[in-house]
Amino acid sequence: MQYAKPTTAAEAARLLSAASGVTRVLAGGTDVLVQLKAGMVEPDLIVDIKHIPGIRTLQAEAGGFRIGAAVSGAELGEHAALCAAWPGVTEGAQLIGSKQVQGRCSMVGNLCNASPAGDAVPGLVAANATVRVEGPNGTRDVAVHAIPASPGKTTLQKGEIITSIFLPARAPRSSDAYLRFIPRSEMDIAVASAGVNLTLDAAGTITAARVALGAVAPTVLLVDACAKAIIGTKLDATALAALEKAASAACKPIDDKRGTIEFRTKVAGVLARRAAVIAYGRAGGKL
Repeated sequence: MQYAKPTTAAEAARLLSAASGVTRVLAGGTDVLVQLKAGMVEPDLIVDIKHIPGIRTLQAEAGGFRIGAAVSGAELGEHAALCAAWPGVTEGAQLIGSKQVQGRCSMVGNLCNASPAGDAVPGLVAANATVRVEGPNGTRDVAVHAIPASPGKTTLQKGEIITSIFLPARAPRSSDAYLRFIPRSEMDIAVASAGVNLTLDAAGTITAARVALGAVAPTVLLVDACAKAIIGTKLDATALAALEKAASAACKPIDDKRGTIEFRTKVAGVLARRAAVIAYGRAGGKL
């Protein structure tokens, strides 16, 4: 096994592109190190990206926020401006693992792990976040929603790494929320989850919405029907019922020991409705 510590994204891309065997990118390491210790993977090359400039930086950009790929959940939770602007995104990120894990885990790691149940991903999809991808052919910005391909697989090409996440500028009277259902009170993965992002006008009418569901399909779902159900409303009972129905109708879950298809389908709708109520209140709406 070889270990490399590049100091630029271009160097990391070259190393990964030239490698002929199994590779892993190391940032926080909360997934990679567990896989190594469990014997799940034996990489020929580990590329440690923590020393690339900007990879550990969280800063304002174009009215929004640029979050480096190795910024930890704990650091996100300590950033008051980010938490105020995107409470749902930061709540999701801070649900990953334990307090100890929070000191290392990152939203990019959660995204690249490509689990449908990743807690950071629905909030990022609802936020219309993008990632900066750097690889052998240069740099490109990609919607978070386009990165997961299937459980455990991403759309990243050989040699490509994600160096940062960008959360866009907030319109006035906007906010978001994230909720999940887990069997235990903490340190578990979602059986179903929902992220909701809303913008209201001065009268409290929803003018824009994005609703994302996790753990109910091979990848996180961005459900346009949910957004259509509540845009133009003040989130009254009829709108909430339509939202819940649209969320459940979009689900494509599996049966496993953690939850049945019927249970996940029902809970996803309930979570979407509850998250919408929270986001609406945070945006200044009154029910």
